Amino acid sequence: MSNIHFITHPEVVVDPAKPVPRWCLSDKGIARMRMFAASAAMAEVTNVWASDETKAIEAAGILAGFQGLPVQVQHALHENDRSATGFLPPSEFEVMADRFFAEPNESVRGWERAIDAQNRVVQAFRRIAAETDGAGDVAIVAHGGVGTLLLCALQGVKIDRAYDQPFQGHYWTWSREEQRVLGGWQSITPE
Repeated sequence: MSNIHFITHPEVVVDPAKPVPRWCLSDKGIARMRMFAASAAMAEVTNVWASDETKAIEAAGILAGFQGLPVQVQHALHENDRSATGFLPPSEFEVMADRFFAEPNESVRGWERAIDAQNRVVQAFRRIAAETDGAGDVAIVAHGGVGTLLLCALQGVKIDRAYDQPFQGHYWTWSREEQRVLGGWQSITPE
């Protein structure tokens, strides 16, 4: 039976002058993604999907290129919409992210509500799972926030940042056969 791997893009080049969805992978992120693409964990991947954000498409492209596969883009996999505030310095962003997860039914400073982002990413995950049923392993490359929201939904727990990845460039695996998440976040490369 096949698995679905939800992978978050690794490190990016932070550029306050660019919209966040257009940020690119950094040299470190590219190197980590290349190492992950060559790992045994990705050996059975036959389908690669990505959000429409540049960093996710780049990371998915590295994985797909290693496997000789195309990248399929699913808009609904995008990160939670934070365009109301745009770029925030890291310390301010962390406070906002804490509020986003702590108040899932509220729009914090105009951000997409966590509950809405969760519903969106769950539906995208279900569509991809249905479309790829019977295929080998599937890789979905997207973002930490929506990955955490999806992980909470699949595990049947309330939205909580305690389930968030430790840093960019992690993954978790959904077993189609067992219909459950196999463990939690794992780094895409040894640290």
